[in-house]
Amino acid sequence: MERGFDQVTVDEIAEAADVSRMTVFNHFSRKEDMFFDLDDEGREELMAGLQKKENSASPIEAVRRFAHWAVAEQRPYVRFSEAGSEKFLETIQASDALKARARAIRDELTDMLTVGLAKAANRHLPDPAASLAASLLVATWVVAAFEAHRIFRESRDVERSNTAFLAIVDQGIRGVKVAVEGTPYA
Repeated sequence: MERGFDQVTVDEIAEAADVSRMTVFNHFSRKEDMFFDLDDEGREELMAGLQKKENSASPIEAVRRFAHWAVAEQRPYVRFSEAGSEKFLETIQASDALKARARAIRDELTDMLTVGLAKAANRHLPDPAASLAASLLVATWVVAAFEAHRIFRESRDVERSNTAFLAIVDQGIRGVKVAVEGTPYA
C-alpha cells in the first residue's frame, strides 16, 4: 500500500509472497480481489447470521444483530483503527480500479443479500421488497462504515468509531423496517 495499488504489479506481489503468478490467480481472479481479501469472509458470516436468525427475529433484525456481533467480535471488515482501516481507505481513494471494484462488490452484496433475505423470509424472487430492503441495508452499512472511519481519522478513538457505526446501522435499520413494513422482512 505504500506505493499505491496501481503501481504494484501482480508479478511483484507473487515475488513478495514467494509464489508464481499462476498461483496468485488460482486464488484471486483479479488483482483487486487480493486487496479486498476479507470480502468473502464478511459475506459468508452475514449469510450465516441470516440463516441462524432466531424465529422471533425478522431478517432485517438479524442483519442488525449481525452488525453488533461483528463489532463486538472485532471482525476485520468492521475494524476502525490505523492498522485496520486508515491506509486501506486511502489506498482505495487513490485508485480508480479499487473504487470500481468496491462499487461492484457493493452491487454483488446487494444481490446476495436480496437472495438471503428472501430465503430467510420464505419468499420467492423477484421480490421488490427484498430488493428494496437489501439496497437500503447495504447503503446503511456503507454510510456507517465511512462515518466510523472518518471519526477514527479525526479522534483515533476506536470505541467512539464503533459506537458511531452501530448507531448509524441501528438508525438505518429502523428506516428499512418502515420502508418494508407489512412484509415478512420487517
